[in-house]
Amino acid sequence: MGELEDNHITEEFEQLIATEDKLAIREFLDDQNIADVAELIDEYPEYEAQIIANLSIHRAASTFKILDFPTQKRIVAELPSFKTAELLNELQADDRTSFLEDLPKKVLRDLIKLLEPEERMITLSLLGYPEDSVGRLMTPDYIYVYEHNTVNEVFDIIRKFGQDNETIDVIYVINDKGELLDDLRIKEFILAAPGKLVSELMDERVIALNVTDDQEHANQVFKMNNRVALPVVDTNNVLLGIITIDDILWVATEEFSEDMQKMGGTEALDEPYLEMPLLRLFRKRIGWLVVLFLGEMLTATAMGYFEDEIAKALVLTLFIPLIISSGGNSGSQASTLIIQAMAVGEITISDWWRVLRREILSGVMLGTILGIIGFVRVAVWQQFTDIYGPHWFFIGCTVGVSLVGVVLWGTLSGSMLPILLKRLGADPAVSSAPFVATLVDVTGLIIYFSVAYFFLQGIML
Repeated sequence: MGELEDNHITEEFEQLIATEDKLAIREFLDDQNIADVAELIDEYPEYEAQIIANLSIHRAASTFKILDFPTQKRIVAELPSFKTAELLNELQADDRTSFLEDLPKKVLRDLIKLLEPEERMITLSLLGYPEDSVGRLMTPDYIYVYEHNTVNEVFDIIRKFGQDNETIDVIYVINDKGELLDDLRIKEFILAAPGKLVSELMDERVIALNVTDDQEHANQVFKMNNRVALPVVDTNNVLLGIITIDDILWVATEEFSEDMQKMGGTEALDEPYLEMPLLRLFRKRIGWLVVLFLGEMLTATAMGYFEDEIAKALVLTLFIPLIISSGGNSGSQASTLIIQAMAVGEITISDWWRVLRREILSGVMLGTILGIIGFVRVAVWQQFTDIYGPHWFFIGCTVGVSLVGVVLWGTLSGSMLPILLKRLGADPAVSSAPFVATLVDVTGLIIYFSVAYFFLQGIML
């Protein structure tokens, strides 16, 4: 049904565009859901600026805020200056700042000039906060009241100022100095008697963010406290603005994308993949590839160190890919699990000992299963091919015990490295799966040939 409806919308849009009847196009677009208009923009990029220009300004701003940044940038470049000014002035301060902060400085200066004096002052204020701080996300539009106000007076204030606010779900209580005293859900006022004072409804269990807090920290606070909006204060507890849940959802999506890219062994991309210039994409990827390549060169060095052992027992080389890939896979598993758990707040640095104990047990169990499979593989192949010769049992033991050691080392490396990086103030996501795999490749060879020397000394070595 949804697909049929989408087809109907696109067909009607194509017919209206062909007629060039601006009034009919505007009426049609204003009748659609915001999400449907955004889909039309994605499907017809050649008409994206025309679609925004034909929407009522309020709906144009609502649509613009949910588009991706490259699309926003193209639309602003194509719109006439007066339309761009209308659009930017209509956007909520936080949404406008989110768009402007990623633009080149020259473009930013030109667009700032299009803002009304009050909006310009607000925007410059928000842009003045550190990048990725809560100050960049907050909106200065919120409803505030005083302790001495009655419930009736609160509703009068909401009626007077609520229209221009992003949300009125939460009402903020301040004193004469502008300091935050409490935040109350609007339900509290709806259910209270008209003459009741705000002070009688307050419980002073307010949760606030500092304007310089990291956006990722704000994401955690939202999740832990189940809020639709949170107040933002300065170091003196003066209320500066609020952050709403829709802004935090965008932050969470961006943080997730960055973590996935870093875990894949690249720097975080600050533009969509297809929009990023090839040279910049190359620079984002080459750094880690060089580091990983240099790391893998240590693998060749390790193999050179065991050159005599390899020459005496060439059969050992058959299992090198099996051994090092098993260690890398276990390390990548552990690294991914720990980074994800840290990202959602399930694990902190202080939990390192608990993580270590769990991963030791996990590594031994996982390694034992793989070791048994490896030994059985040697035994079965020997029965049919005699490929491993009379000392197949010791070769099987070498493979089995090596897998236990390498998998255990992989899980320990993969789990502890993110915690160590976090402790040093670095981003845990940079202990990506490729990085852990490279580390385990080198050490895995050392473990493998050390175990081989133990089992095969005096027999094959």
